[in-house]
Amino acid sequence: MWTQEIQCRGNESQIRMCPASQKHSCSHDDHQVLLCADVMHVRLVNGNSPCAGRVEVLHRGQWGTVCDDGWDLADAAVVCRELDCGEPVDVLSDAHFGSGSGPIWMSILTCSGTESTLKNCGSAGWNKHACTHNYDAGVICSGHKRSRLADGSNLCSGRLEILHD
Repeated sequence: MWTQEIQCRGNESQIRMCPASQKHSCSHDDHQVLLCADVMHVRLVNGNSPCAGRVEVLHRGQWGTVCDDGWDLADAAVVCRELDCGEPVDVLSDAHFGSGSGPIWMSILTCSGTESTLKNCGSAGWNKHACTHNYDAGVICSGHKRSRLADGSNLCSGRLEILHD
């Protein structure tokens, strides 16, 4: 047990940014279970790991792709952080992970690299692009997850575990 109480305000980009007491008086019987609702707003598709693939964004209940127009390291860093996948290793374009389908939701992203989610980055606007799916953006992240949900009934539930040292 690393911390007894985590007191997130909700604007932290990572759980390690939340204030926490340093008391170690709790036991494994006191662990908390977390159930997330609609937690994923971005995903990576067709890669060889959960931290690599074509970038897709959930908007209005539908998954769509991101155009590689202006796609760069700062944009990829936001995706990797949002997915808890470490740092970007490679920024890919020209539908490297295959062409997507459906809407092309985002293009001409202007992330600074510090945003907590891709939806907080500037862009040309939802579904405003001059792209085809031949230009879908992709990324390969380092894959070093710092937290996970263990022993849950699905990907969005379980005991919160944090990697430390």
